[in-house]
Amino acid sequence: MARYVARRLAWTVVVLWAIATLTFAATFLSPVDPAKSFAGLRATHHQIQVVRHQFGLDRPVYVQYERYLGRVIRGDLGTSYEYSTSVGQMVMTALPKTAVLGFSGLLVELVIGLPLGLLAGLHRGRLADRVVLVGSLLGVVIPSFVLGFVLLYLLAFKLGWFPLGGSDSFSALVLPAITLGIAGGAWYARMLRSTVLNIVGEDYVRLARAKGLPERVVIGRHVLRNAVSPIITMIALDLGVFLGGVLVIERVFAWPGIGLQAWEALEFNDIPVVMGTVLIAATFIVLLNLMADVVNAIIDPRVRYSR
Repeated sequence: MARYVARRLAWTVVVLWAIATLTFAATFLSPVDPAKSFAGLRATHHQIQVVRHQFGLDRPVYVQYERYLGRVIRGDLGTSYEYSTSVGQMVMTALPKTAVLGFSGLLVELVIGLPLGLLAGLHRGRLADRVVLVGSLLGVVIPSFVLGFVLLYLLAFKLGWFPLGGSDSFSALVLPAITLGIAGGAWYARMLRSTVLNIVGEDYVRLARAKGLPERVVIGRHVLRNAVSPIITMIALDLGVFLGGVLVIERVFAWPGIGLQAWEALEFNDIPVVMGTVLIAATFIVLLNLMADVVNAIIDPRVRYSR
């Protein structure tokens, strides 16, 4: 187990380094001049050159790359061109809002997806199975922003049950969490259904039933325990994406998280904020994926020797 965790940690470091490198390369190749963005539209040539020297943008590429990696390792994500504020401070201010939305959306996913997926898997070909399949298909194909606008129009604008945006109350959280959770819940239902269908036909499940074990024991001890592994991985990936900022959902519902912050940064060509958001999102995804692998290895020891 220790060797498995060490191996996964090493790959995690490599992946994070690759992401940081690709982010730097994308920024360096961008047509936007960081010095001009920071100095402002009315800045003179001399002022732009001063800014370029101040931030080391007149140094060779390898020097800028080395300094960039050093800052990232220290947790310094740079300075916003638009607000002249630390990107790290901006991200940490918006991150709690994104975390609340992300965990709420994940809860909606689990509440929708797990019971429906288990129900469909245990009742293959029956009415419940068909209803779940049709409902999950709709949940997957409908774009989140379309669903968000529909919910806003019907439940917030027409009926007035919820606010049209913001994050000042619990009611403001309901619609974005539901919008965020429906698509994921549909994927969970479909995945769990397929996994359960594969497991219920296994010899050890038939043997458990032949021994006369209660159905709840068979399902809980033999079916769910073996079906939960891919779900854990999906939960980790979803949570990583959510914590990295759900740009479209936050934009539709004016939710002041790091996704909305990144959207506004794109509008102003505020490259450090965009870079910081990308790095934060990638870090969450990679670290939570690592946690999912470790949990899967604890639940199923075979995972330790399969990679």
